[in-house]
Amino acid sequence: MRYLRQIYSFLFYLILPFLFLRLLWRSRRAPVYRQRWAERLGYCPYRLEKSIWVHAVSVGETLAALPLIKALKNEYPHLPLLVTTMTPTGAARVKAAFGDTVFHAYIPYDLPSAVGCFLQRVKPCIGIIMETELWPNLFAGCAKRSIPLVVVNARLSAQSARGYQRISTLTPAMFDAIHAMAAQGQTDADRFIALGLAKNKITVTGSIKFDVEVPKDLLSRAESLRTQLGQDRFIWIAASTHSGEEEIMLAAHRLLQVKIPDALLILVPRHPERFDSIAQEVSQQGFSLARRSQQENCNEKTQVYLGDTMGELLLLYAVADVAVVAGSFSAIGGHNMLEAAAVGKPIITGPHLHNFTEISELLVAAKAMIKVTDASQLAEVLLQFFTQPAFRHETGQYANAIVQANRGALGKQLAVIRNSLTLR
Repeated sequence: MRYLRQIYSFLFYLILPFLFLRLLWRSRRAPVYRQRWAERLGYCPYRLEKSIWVHAVSVGETLAALPLIKALKNEYPHLPLLVTTMTPTGAARVKAAFGDTVFHAYIPYDLPSAVGCFLQRVKPCIGIIMETELWPNLFAGCAKRSIPLVVVNARLSAQSARGYQRISTLTPAMFDAIHAMAAQGQTDADRFIALGLAKNKITVTGSIKFDVEVPKDLLSRAESLRTQLGQDRFIWIAASTHSGEEEIMLAAHRLLQVKIPDALLILVPRHPERFDSIAQEVSQQGFSLARRSQQENCNEKTQVYLGDTMGELLLLYAVADVAVVAGSFSAIGGHNMLEAAAVGKPIITGPHLHNFTEISELLVAAKAMIKVTDASQLAEVLLQFFTQPAFRHETGQYANAIVQANRGALGKQLAVIRNSLTLR
């Protein structure tokens, strides 16, 4: 099968210039995409020995990994801890959470030369991959150097499983390189097994996302911000919105304001490079806007509060009365709704939830979450939560109960990592 990986690598080398052109294109709105290109080719700025390496592709996986990274720091303080991401937003989350107490680098592109350079510089004694980042050359490079790979919080949607089936000639070698896997659910485990991963490598641990940490001072900070935004007004948040979803949120807000004129929408776009364009769109649609990043005053006439900062989503969830988790009104497949649940908020999503199938089914079955399909339905459910405070409180309590009942995956995944960790 090696020749197949060689063909894959050859094709990857061919598209490499276009990957850098894409970074350059994205840097028009976010200059950070123009920085640290050498890391994409494996030139990590650090020289490490026996590092613990954790890879989380973007912001969602990074947020889920934070408790795990903290636990690893506490358990192995004598070992350097390196966190890699693919995106600058993920990098920003690592920096905000840990400062200089952990190392951060961008994961190299999946080319043999880049992977070899990266592994030679950081010399990991273990590689911990969050969720489903399976790369043929990266995994082959680890296998060649006898670096145990552990995939934690692993999930595999039906759509992703079909994608891996299309490259089934490459998957056996990748699966051989995996030392152990901690799967979120039995369905995920079954899909990996169907693709060829050995049963004895998989442990079903639940999702580490249930172990979301709520800072002790969060409620006091939320109360302070709520006072600034309006203690007595109805506030809802639309979190992690993607292109096309802001229009749905604003349309629902306009409908809601017919019944609740002083309602406030906290709008939090997923990607920071879109903050300015979304602010412009909100203003163009005639809404009165205040931006959090600029500390603009939010008064009784403000209709939309733009959450254009990093690392404050949990705080903004705690401020709101109702949480709408986006990425679910488009084909993205949804985002993590457990942060909202952890602070006891009733949850509304769109219909596209294939990235969180088991978690979303659990929340819906517990009457902690409601799915809608469009702006009209969204406005109707928001109005229902406004007019029925007891129903709103009960739904939020159901959501929090689900989080509390399913905690514990972190300890189980740490056990899997301990069993695989070798200090060479």
